[in-house]
Amino acid sequence: MVSDWPMVPLGEVLTKSEEWIEIQPDGQYRQVTVRLWGGGVVLRNEVSGTEIAAKRRLVVRSQQFILSRIDARNGAFGLVPDFLNGAVVSNDFPTFNIDREQILPRFLEWMSNTRGFVDLCKAASEGTTNRVRLKIDRFLATEIPLPPLDEQRRIVARIEELAALIEEAWGLRREAREEMKALLASAKNEIFNEELRDKWPAVTLGEVADIGSGVTLGRSLSGPTIQLPYLRVANVQDGYLDLREVKEVEIRASEREKWLLQPGDILLTEGGDWDKLGRGTVWHGEIPNCIHQNHIFRVRVDPDEFVPEYLSALVGSPYGKAYFQAASKQTTNLATINKRQLKAFVVLRPPLSKQHRIVAYLDGLQAQVDELTALQDATQAELDSLLPSVLDRAFKGEL
Repeated sequence: MVSDWPMVPLGEVLTKSEEWIEIQPDGQYRQVTVRLWGGGVVLRNEVSGTEIAAKRRLVVRSQQFILSRIDARNGAFGLVPDFLNGAVVSNDFPTFNIDREQILPRFLEWMSNTRGFVDLCKAASEGTTNRVRLKIDRFLATEIPLPPLDEQRRIVARIEELAALIEEAWGLRREAREEMKALLASAKNEIFNEELRDKWPAVTLGEVADIGSGVTLGRSLSGPTIQLPYLRVANVQDGYLDLREVKEVEIRASEREKWLLQPGDILLTEGGDWDKLGRGTVWHGEIPNCIHQNHIFRVRVDPDEFVPEYLSALVGSPYGKAYFQAASKQTTNLATINKRQLKAFVVLRPPLSKQHRIVAYLDGLQAQVDELTALQDATQAELDSLLPSVLDRAFKGEL
């Protein structure tokens, strides 16, 4: 039990490192940063000596304990990984050598992931708003319960055994989500396969749709203006809308009708990152008087000729994505389409009744996917709480 463990000041197991080096203008230096909430110690960048303002920097060594004086109260601490041995940090990232005859580095690392350790760092920090800093002397004077090394090894082994099981559960969740996405992609691929495509009439999108771009942000305006909500690229996802944050833009009152979205409009992003290329969904009037920005195309079709959801599914199918990837203007990791390329997209035109059946089939599959996703989300909080619960029990001597 933890009550049997002696209380030991951190200063007895941690010694502040003072390994400084002079920065050479012609040298190359890897700089380290520490992510919040146990996110780890990572490479920030690699720079030349001329890019470092200070004359000297602190060297970090593998398996040292490092923290951010500014953000230790937000969980910014951890062990220096082997690959960052010899990297450098500023004085805002003190590092500590660990007395391995008293405490195992992994035991300390797991302990630092507990809420109690974060609270310890908060208590050791002081200062005014935006200038709160951890006080090293106060931090090192704080006591922690410290079991014998054999007990530390047992606890670490048990934590890592349970952490592996939790990570396995997370892996299964990720795989399930990917399989659900693959199910929809496979269904669309089957619907729009080459054999069926040859049986259906084909027209270009420009022949059957009115395609419009949206408002350009940051314009200087004169005359009467109005404020309207508008859709950004972040709002238009692959097959759905993310309306958690909808911003407003100022436009001329006379421009409202030109950009006003109507139920049944198909929204397509022009690109950027590969995942944004031709990404889209159907607008159903979710927000009154809503317009769209210029990086989103609005595609409007005659409902007597096309079911908008069918056309959106066609664009989002492997068939559609293959066209946009081939037709897009591409640079490193970026791809965009323009209005001309969008108009040239070849649309498959089965009978309206067939379009309705395709949409109903895909909606049924989407409903199954949504049900499985909801079941996963219902258990997410429980899974999220498992590791903190394990660590809480471990450092109370209950594991």
